[in-house]
Amino acid sequence: MTPARLEKLLGELAAGKRSVAQAMQALRELPFEDLGFARLDHHRELRCGFPEVIFCPGKTPAQVVTIAGRLARAGSTVLATRADAGQVRALRRRFKRARVERAARAVVIGPGLAAVGGRVAVVTAGTSDIPVAEEARVTAELMGARVTRVYDAGVAGLHRLLAERRELAGCDAVVVVAGMEGALASVVGGLVSCPVLACPTSIGYGASFGGVAALLSMLNSCSPGVSVVNIDDGFGAGYVAGLIARGQIRRAP
Repeated sequence: MTPARLEKLLGELAAGKRSVAQAMQALRELPFEDLGFARLDHHRELRCGFPEVIFCPGKTPAQVVTIAGRLARAGSTVLATRADAGQVRALRRRFKRARVERAARAVVIGPGLAAVGGRVAVVTAGTSDIPVAEEARVTAELMGARVTRVYDAGVAGLHRLLAERRELAGCDAVVVVAGMEGALASVVGGLVSCPVLACPTSIGYGASFGGVAALLSMLNSCSPGVSVVNIDDGFGAGYVAGLIARGQIRRAP
């Protein structure tokens, strides 16, 4: 149930175009819908401003398709993250207009939220970080943000990042995606006045410990504007950046 659908329903009820019983029937599944294997939070878009997202790992293709269908039926934009090849095929068979974001390992069904004018930059340290960055990019765009990509601009060649300094300075939020030692987040945090969402990735050699080294580095950042999400959590970083771009979290003057 989207805000627009609820507003239309209440308007029809007030105008006498729907009976109370019909309105009650339409609202019956508003809090959540129990599918047995999942309880879909149809109220989330009204409550939080963005619908529930499907995290695909651990789910069968049939489960993913069923969840997507019920969310779409309720009027929500569907975002399925970390979809594998079988899940992608199943979604494309069921939803002919599904958009596959291959680099992000995501599938989108339906339009995103209306553009809000907020600007987000997604910056990666290396090319290997792009899949996580693309997940952040897709998420922020669906939330209405305008997203600029600055990829492969790590600290080993700092001039690549500095060439984009003006672009970064004009953003409402910057997502920094980096593995190895994760130093890029601190560098960006020292260049911009907006919030920086640092996303460590599991990219790196043995002593990176699957992203733990980058995570700890980012948590210990000396740049005060840096906040950190979990390892490989492009969705989480993109979501918070989207909230900032929408003005739900205000930039400091």
